[in-house]
Amino acid sequence: MKFPGDTVFPFLLLAAVSAPAVLPARAQLPAGPGRAETEKLCQACHEMAKSVSLRQDRNGWGNTLKKMMVLGMKAPDEDLHLVLAYLSKNFPAEELPPVDVNKARAIQLESRMSLRRSEAAAILRYRKEHGNFRSLEDLLKVPGIDAAKIEAKKHILVFAGAEPRRQEAAPSRE
Repeated sequence: MKFPGDTVFPFLLLAAVSAPAVLPARAQLPAGPGRAETEKLCQACHEMAKSVSLRQDRNGWGNTLKKMMVLGMKAPDEDLHLVLAYLSKNFPAEELPPVDVNKARAIQLESRMSLRRSEAAAILRYRKEHGNFRSLEDLLKVPGIDAAKIEAKKHILVFAGAEPRRQEAAPSRE
């Protein structure tokens, strides 16, 4: 199934399962078109509270549905579109703090920046080997990352704790 504005948003299931629940496990979902389809599809494998605990935008919910399909969920496209609209309307993304590239864990880089696991691992490895990033330009030096993804998310990035560049000492003339 293809959703408008698709982006790769891997490992949302892990984040959804580890996020705090916003509904009691037996809570009723809000009434509306797509509710029955959402309950049917999600409850087959998950508690509803866990299914909706990670609030996402339309792209995020679309990617979660695609991941569930890869994992074996089966549903007609019409039902998937209803579920996508329902989740997007009733469980929208909340305002999230910026991503501090110098402190973020791999799962945060994956989910917030739409990176693959290998890209997040490359950023962590580079940070460990070279120290904190000072700027977007530093981040774009990481081998194996998609620069377009980084550019698309630059508005949510911060580089706290970065040390200023060390000045090369001029040779002594003594």
